[in-house]
Amino acid sequence: MNSLSERVLRLFGEMEKERLDLHTLFEAAGNEPSERSLVLDAVDELVALSMVKSCGSDFYELTESGKRAIAGRGSAKD
Repeated sequence: MNSLSERVLRLFGEMEKERLDLHTLFEAAGNEPSERSLVLDAVDELVALSMVKSCGSDFYELTESGKRAIAGRGSAKD
C-alpha cells in the first residue's frame, strides 16, 4: 500500500469515523489540486484491498479489514 493510501486510511481513525465523504478524504493530500487526484488512486487502492467500500454519493466506509489495520491488529500492507 502506498503512503497516501495509508494516510487516507489513518484519516478515518483520526476523525473517529467509519464513514467519510470524498471531500474529507481529499484532506489527506493537502491543498494542491494536482495531489487530490492522487487521493482518488489511493481510495481505489483501498477499495481493491477491501479496506474501504463505496457507499455511493462519494461516501466510503471502513470494512472490518480497514478497522483492524487502523487498530494495529492487522497489517495495512496485506
